[in-house]
Amino acid sequence: MKHLNQRVTIWMLALLLLASSRIFPQAGSKPAAQPSKTQVIQPAQQSDQDLNIRAYIELLRSDVKAKATEVIAEVMQFDSDEAAKFWPIYREYELELSKIGDEKLVLIKKYTANAENMSEEVADQLVQGVFKVEQARHNLKMKYYERIKTALTAKTAGRFLQVQNQILMLIDLQIASALPVIK
Repeated sequence: MKHLNQRVTIWMLALLLLASSRIFPQAGSKPAAQPSKTQVIQPAQQSDQDLNIRAYIELLRSDVKAKATEVIAEVMQFDSDEAAKFWPIYREYELELSKIGDEKLVLIKKYTANAENMSEEVADQLVQGVFKVEQARHNLKMKYYERIKTALTAKTAGRFLQVQNQILMLIDLQIASALPVIK
């Protein structure tokens, strides 16, 4: 079991880093060309670009979710009764987590739009937003720990949180390493 968990963790790390690097360019890579001050992006173009980014993020998100689900299934080793109790709860958790992820994405977009010329006001708004997102994610994990513990056992709920925390930390690390430091 120890080798299985190590193999799953390494596999998960590689997949998540590879997947998330598609959205966020590596630190130090050349950013996409920005329009000059005289060049104007038409609203329709900007809207299409936002739609393309959103579609790409959703595709990537579904891929990461699928891989995370595979990892969880492999690590948790549910029998059929446990699986019948766990997976409906997990789907609800995943739905709520994706809403928090949407809030985080809004903050990331605002951060990248303001990173070069960050005002004190925007910096404070972003930090307060990060606190809010982190608290919401913490509260969500507590809520679903209790639900899984009630439906199954405390050990099972703890094991789920352990795996879920690893997945979330890997994603957070990849995002953080791709964002520029506030100037």
